[in-house]
Amino acid sequence: MQQPALPRLPVRLQDTHKGTFGTALIIGGSRGMSGSIVLAGMAALRCGVGLVRLAVPDRILDTVAGFDPCYTTIPMECDCMGRLSLESEQELARETLQATAVAIGPGLAETPSLRELVARIYSGLPKTLVVDADGLNNLAKSPELLEMPEGPRILTPHPGEFSRLIGMDRLPRHAQLDIAVEKAERWQAVIVLKGHQTLVTDGKRQYLNTTGNPGMATGGSGDVLTGVITSLVCQGFDAFDAAVLGVYLHGLAGDLAAKERGMESMVASDIVQFLPQAFQTYRQ
Repeated sequence: MQQPALPRLPVRLQDTHKGTFGTALIIGGSRGMSGSIVLAGMAALRCGVGLVRLAVPDRILDTVAGFDPCYTTIPMECDCMGRLSLESEQELARETLQATAVAIGPGLAETPSLRELVARIYSGLPKTLVVDADGLNNLAKSPELLEMPEGPRILTPHPGEFSRLIGMDRLPRHAQLDIAVEKAERWQAVIVLKGHQTLVTDGKRQYLNTTGNPGMATGGSGDVLTGVITSLVCQGFDAFDAAVLGVYLHGLAGDLAAKERGMESMVASDIVQFLPQAFQTYRQ
């Protein structure tokens, strides 16, 4: 397999403004899982996007907003358990019109209403959509939709989520890698199969990541990756290049965090904190 070259970061011109670098809309969060979408939002901010907007159940809006003043929060209708309801669909549709790229999944939860909501967004949104976590788990209940994307799609499953997507028991790593290549071409999507040497493939090209360490095997690490990739899409990278550069920088930030704090003590927010240093290192 020939490794694709890593994408180059463009030089920022003097006469740019926040609109130049796009708007990321991240959909997710639920009562008890507000941290997931917070991590995705903070990561997106640290990767250069102009604006980050988090669409969350109104029941957790104050909690999410209190973590970082640099993103905006959008209250959405929710059920009695603090999870997004299907009634939020029209408002979400209006919000996607203002977005450069959209992500869905961090902290979303799983319900019949969310299954329908994810299905409608996946099959109807013409913009680039990053799907992670419970976005994938809800989508796995309607696998026929995977072959009907309306726009570019980036799926970021860990091995368990990928097994659910393909409807098979957990397979050896080498078998999952082969199937990921096949499914990426069939689904017309970029698949980011996370794990040691994360695979990024669009069915034609394959990239095995060289950064990262076992300390990143911690809750929330995948949410950070969602924010990183979404941010890069907003800045003009296509789906494949955004995924390749995203997993590289995410892993590099994890390596820098491990060197400073040790693998055992790493948490997902450490990866966010070391993203600036990862960008500086990569530019050099």
